[in-house]
Amino acid sequence: MMTTLELFTVGGYRLAAGRSYDEATHLWVETVAEGAARCGFDPLGSETSGDVVAVSFEPVGTSVERGQAFGSLEAAKFVGPLIAPISGTIRAHNGEVVARPGLVNQDPMAHWLIEVQPSRPDEELALLLRDPDRVRAWFAAEVEKFERQGAITQ
Repeated sequence: MMTTLELFTVGGYRLAAGRSYDEATHLWVETVAEGAARCGFDPLGSETSGDVVAVSFEPVGTSVERGQAFGSLEAAKFVGPLIAPISGTIRAHNGEVVARPGLVNQDPMAHWLIEVQPSRPDEELALLLRDPDRVRAWFAAEVEKFERQGAITQ
């Protein structure tokens, strides 16, 4: 069930405890009511894309596979597909983000993109980072990597 976000900071970025993080896509996954899962950008995914100006998603009812596109993003530094961190059927889009895409830049942890009914939750959620110590170590390394590349400034 959805609860109040318990946040922690890594490299100056706020992350939410209790969520799973996809290392490849910089998307988070949070289990909500009835086993559904919401997906959204982590702070590095949002920042390294630049100012988001448009998002579009596959229609509700569409089945998506982990590693395949569930929508597209148009931003200052990136234009291209949004890649699903888990497989399932799209149950909902966040209409607020569709109408005001910049919300994901303002507070990516508070604004989800899509909600899916996972088709293989036990198998695929195990592929994501959830342990707080592992999330911290991974995210700190990612911050350092992106700083070296000049993709972010601290």
